[in-house]
This record gives sequence, C-alpha cells and structure tokens, in this order.
Amino acid sequence: MKNGSSQSQIATKLMQKGVTMQQLQRVRSQYEKLNGTSAVRSSGSTTDQLTADSRMRESNGAVRVDAEGNELYVQKIGSSNTDEDMLENSNLSNRQQVYIPDSVNTINGKRVFGRDIFNNKALSFEPNMNIATPTSYIVGPGDKVFVDVYGGSQKSEQMEVGPDGSIVVTGYGPIHIAGLSVAAANAKIKQTLGKRYSSSKIRMTLGQTRTIMVNVMGEVMAPGTYTLSAFASVFHALYMAGGVNSLGTLRDIKVFRGGRQIASVDIYDYILNGKLSGNIRLAENDVIMVGPYQNIVDVAGNVKRPMAYEMKKNESIATLLKYAGGFTGDAYKKAVRVNRTAGEQYSVYNVNEFDMSSFRLQDGDSVTVSGNLRRYENMVEIAGAVFRPGQYSLGGNVTTVKSLIEQADGLTEDAFAGRGVLHRMKEDRTRRVISLDIQGILNGTVADVPLENEDVLTIASKQEKTNERTVTIFGEVMFPATYEYADDESIEDLIIQAGGLTDAASTVKVDVSRRMIDPKATEDSREVAQTFSFTLKDGLVVDGSKDFVLQPYDEVYVRKSPGYMPQRNVTVEGEVLFAGTYPLAHKNQRLSEVVKAAGGVTKEAYIRGARIERPMNADEKFRLNRILQLAKVQSGAGFDANKVDQDSVYYVAIELDKALANPGSDDDVVLREGDRIIVPEFSGTVKIDGNVMYPNTASYSSGKSYKWYVRNQAGGFGMGAKKSRAFILYQNGAVKKASGAKIEPGCEIFVPSKTRSANDKISMIANLGTSLATMVTMLATVTNLIKTF
Repeated sequence: MKNGSSQSQIATKLMQKGVTMQQLQRVRSQYEKLNGTSAVRSSGSTTDQLTADSRMRESNGAVRVDAEGNELYVQKIGSSNTDEDMLENSNLSNRQQVYIPDSVNTINGKRVFGRDIFNNKALSFEPNMNIATPTSYIVGPGDKVFVDVYGGSQKSEQMEVGPDGSIVVTGYGPIHIAGLSVAAANAKIKQTLGKRYSSSKIRMTLGQTRTIMVNVMGEVMAPGTYTLSAFASVFHALYMAGGVNSLGTLRDIKVFRGGRQIASVDIYDYILNGKLSGNIRLAENDVIMVGPYQNIVDVAGNVKRPMAYEMKKNESIATLLKYAGGFTGDAYKKAVRVNRTAGEQYSVYNVNEFDMSSFRLQDGDSVTVSGNLRRYENMVEIAGAVFRPGQYSLGGNVTTVKSLIEQADGLTEDAFAGRGVLHRMKEDRTRRVISLDIQGILNGTVADVPLENEDVLTIASKQEKTNERTVTIFGEVMFPATYEYADDESIEDLIIQAGGLTDAASTVKVDVSRRMIDPKATEDSREVAQTFSFTLKDGLVVDGSKDFVLQPYDEVYVRKSPGYMPQRNVTVEGEVLFAGTYPLAHKNQRLSEVVKAAGGVTKEAYIRGARIERPMNADEKFRLNRILQLAKVQSGAGFDANKVDQDSVYYVAIELDKALANPGSDDDVVLREGDRIIVPEFSGTVKIDGNVMYPNTASYSSGKSYKWYVRNQAGGFGMGAKKSRAFILYQNGAVKKASGAKIEPGCEIFVPSKTRSANDKISMIANLGTSLATMVTMLATVTNLIKTF
C-alpha cells in the first residue's frame, strides 16, 4: 500500500508466490482489522469474483438416487450432503435401500389415482435454492450471511451463524440473529452497525442455507429422519421417503411443529386443482405424519378415468365423479349403481342424479356407471337404392316415406320402385313389415305413409336382383366355374368368359341344362330339367339354334373328346439293352412288346426274377381302405390303422420267360401307366426269415427243399414256428406255400409263428389286401404256375 500498489496487484503477486485464496482473504481481513476500516477494492478483482460466486446457493439436502430396477436409495442422518459423496458411498450402512413394488399403487388389481406421484423420477419436488430470500425465513445456526456496507465506507463480509446463534462482525463483535426472520435480522444488524457507519448503508443477505432434520413417519415406504435443505417442502420430504405405502393416505397428511399441527396436506387438491396450500416450507424437527387411508372406492364404466380413488368420509358420489373426470358422452347420467359390502353379504344401491351429492361413500364401495341404451327416440333409416342411405332425424322435414326419400336425394337409376319394404318396431321390440308402392307414393297415386320412430325403409335395386342370377359351366374349359348372368349372353360368350376350350374339349357335343320354372303349375312334374345339345366349330355354334340365348341358372357342359388321349409311359430298368422310359403305343399293350422295344434282355439277365412294380390307382386305394375298415370292425378298438403298411406301390408277379416265348398269352401281362419293369441280375442266394433259430441268407443249392435250407442254413425251426404255414416269396413277386414248392435263386423262405397279436394278423391281412387287384389280373398265371410245379 505504501508503494501505491492496488489490492488487485497485491492479490496477484501473493497468488504468484503460492498464497491461496483463503490465505489472501485472511490477510485482507487482518489488515482491515488493524486499520479499523475496509480497504478499497477495485471492481472486477479476483476477490470480488470470489465473493460474487459464493453468494449462489446450492442444494445441500439429501438426494434420492434411482438405480436400475426401480430401487430407490434414501439418505438418512449422517450421510454426506453432496451428490458425489452419495454416489461414492452408496454401499455404506447409513444408506437405506427402498424397493417400491407396483402393488403399492394398486388395490384389487386396479390402480389407485395419485398413488404414484411420489414414485415419479421426473417429479422430485426438489426446492429451488436460488430464489429471492423469503423475508419470513428464520435464520438459524449453519446459515451463511453476507453483510454489505456501501456508501461512505466500503465493506463486504461473509459470516456463518454459529451454534450460539451469533455472527462475528470484524471490528465490532458478535451479533445474535438466530431465531429472527431475515427482515428482523437485517433490521437488527442495521441498528447495531449504524452508529459506526452512519454515513453508509448496511444490508444483510442470506447465502448458503443450512440443512434441517425432518421426521417422516407413518404409512410411507421408508419412515425415518431425513436431512433436507432448509427450503425443502412437505412434498419433497414425502418424495425422499418413497411416497406412501399401500395403506397410506393422500388426503390428510399432517405436519407438526413443536408438538402442534400447523398444516394438513391433500394431494388430490394439488393434482386436480393445482393448489399448493398445504405444501409448506419445513423447519427444523418438523414431523410429517401419514396415516392410513379412510376409503378406497372403485369407479368403473362410462367415466373418463375409471380407476380406484381415495375418498374422505364426508365425500359423495358427485365428488367421486368429479375426480374421475366426469361422465363420458355415452354414459347414462340419471343413475349409478353402488355395490357395498354389508356384513357377510353385499348390498346394491341405485342412486339417481338428485341423490348423488348426498350419498356418502364407504371403504370398499364399487360404483358402476352404465352406458346409454342403443335406442333412438327420433331416428328413421333408409337403405338400398337411394343416393344418400343412412339415418335421419324424425321430425321437421322428415315425417313421411316420400319426405325421407327426398331427404336422401331420391332414388338411384337402378332402383326397383315398384315395391319397397318398411320395417316397423312393435311394442315388444319385434319388427313387422309394411309393403309399399314407392313409385305410387312418389307420383301421388298412392297415399303417403307417416313414419314412426326407428322405422327402416329398404328399397331394392335391379342390380342386386341381377347379381343373384348366375350361369355355370363345367368340363373342358380353362376356368370352369359359376359366373354372373348377363342379358343376351350366348354359349360362345360364356366359353370365352371361362377362358376358352381346353385341348381335350369335344366340339361335337356341348349340352345345356335349364332349370324348370313354371309358377302356374298345379301338379308335380316328372321332368327335372330341359336339355339342349349343340355342335361347335371354332368356338361357334354350328348345329342347333344359332340365336340360342342363355337364361339365369343355366348349366353348360363341355364334354371331353373321345379322341383325346394323353401319353402313357412305363419304365424298363435293369438287364435290358436300352433301359429307360417308353410310351404305351396303344391300349392293352403287353409286357413282351415293351421289353422287345427296349432291345430285349441281356445275357446277364435273370428272367425268372423279373417283376413289375405298379402304383396303386384310386380304385385300389379305395378297396384297401375298405379292407382296413372291415379289419377295424372285426378287431375292435385295439386296431391301429397307422401301424399297417399302406405302400402306394405293390409287386405284380410275372413270368417274363413265358411272356417272351408266347406273346399275347395270359403270361404276357397287360401294362398300365406308371408300371416299372425290373429285370434283375442273377442272384445265387436264398433268404431264410421268420421264426427260425438264426435268420440268414444262404447260397442257392439246386434241388434242395425249403426244410433243408431251414435246418442246414438257419439252425432249424424256432420254438413257436408254424411249419404248415411257411411260404416262399419269389423274386418275381409270386407267393407259394412252402410245402412242395421249388426253391429258386433269389427267393425268400418265411416261417411264421404260431401265436400272433391281433395287430400283426391285421397287418398281414392288409398287406395281402394290397395285392388284391393284382391277384385278379394274375389268376391265370398263378394257375399255370401251380400246374407246372
């Protein structure tokens, strides 16, 4: 100062030498104390900026932290006052974890209005710290105050109210301000310091506020004592406690101070009316008491917000409807229904609109608001062939049938005006029909008909009647179907509409069947339909009435030409010179012809083992199903058709050597489309299967009997073998009884068992049944085989 340095220059030099801001303020205070006056500070200095910044308040109360899973951590007394400390110490013992289940907000599965207000993360009710200091704020220990002296003297000092309730003013001493409002404390400081600074003005402002301890008790999620900002309100304290629990009330939350109730909070008043009258600012040691709810009432039906509501004892149905947003547009407003538990039973009350304000609700009541009946008191309707069909108001311009048609902008061009139908409601809500001459009513030749409530007038259209008329075409056209009838339609027109004729169509015979219609008939007729036959050429009728026109419900039949025959193919495989697919050149083509066309058999072919695999046709499948149904009837419920072999292909037993030697004989089988002729190589083995000791495949030995193969190649017969039923299955598909039969290369010896389950027997019958169609064809062949052996 002696060298003429300003305070800003002094502060800069000291900070360059490592002096901290706190040390700098302390040095300045000591200097001012020694000199008895405040030093002059330049505007915008570092100390000025520090003083200005320190006057901004920060939230210093507890903060509820949300974690995943809606787990809420509530800070209790002793916790850190900063957000950073709270996050760092989230696992300390002085923190309480509060889980808020969804059932808190519901009762009997229905949400209770307003219960979730304090569980909303976006609605914390945290106080705004940087507002103009309320003049009614009571100063207490821990508050920070600023005393500014300006005018003749310049001085600004920040002080904290000590535990004794005093602040210490530099150069003067302590001044007791605790327990005073901001306005009273300001006046006291002015009075105390005014004598010393008579030529200056003095002002006290509040800086960072203290924290207070508030008790939240009763039916809340986490009752206890909380450290809150001195600006905190009742709502913020309830938010910190997690809101009310499943028993807590929202309608009468009490606030006590010094043992005396000072406020009562109704949350519904805030939610529905926006009033914060009960949300007072809290003070040290205030107690918030949340008691149990009085009445929970459910409202359902035609209200805008159907859910459960908490009601006070003196509140009525009218109040409940106000909470629920009122009636919906389609609600029945003249009465509501109340269901109430009365002792061990329920009671029902029907409360009319005049008693809704006086009917008091009780806990557990259920109020139902019904909807209006789907009836009208002034409605008539017109439908059908008018330009504007729909409902119209009865009365005014619409009182009669004619006026209703005029109101609907009249009849359409295709309207059937000769007859209209009026449906009228009777007293028992059933309808009766009144027939009307619409054309006569419109031109005045028939008296107009007055309308009554809920009358429905229907006017048919000619188009609708036409749409019901159809013609049908069957047979060899691209799209056989039923088509809509059109006037003056010919057979050619219908064929073109159906996509034209197919390649298989016959042009020499097209039949038309016409429905018999005789409204004047007095007796039954033996004639069912009229039939017309035509011949076509290039799609046009050349034989028959050329001006023949179809009528509604006619049926046209386009026959298949007998000269149309799609190709039929068979397959030759195995030991032939040219294996492959061959067409059947004509009907009844035989086996030898196709084998000859394939170049004949090779030297390696085993002709005795040649066979035919034939796919089942529709008739054979039908007969197989009939056999299975018969077997099911004979066997009862124990028969399972799914376990029976139902292959779609079966073997046809043939003797190719005889067929080639005697073409056209009975041994020369007639082929069918899809047949697969297989000529195998020589197989020098015999298979032994069934009830034998060791099923085996053995080498063929000429001249040996089947018993020799069983005893010498399969270990003998089994314990339950039925020898008399043994049979031989030859490679060509033939089957013979084993006794006396000749064993050939490639055959299979099968020995059945004496005992067999019902399903096995049925399965055998069904498998044998698949060969039924073949057996008829091969009867002569089998007879010749028996004679041969």
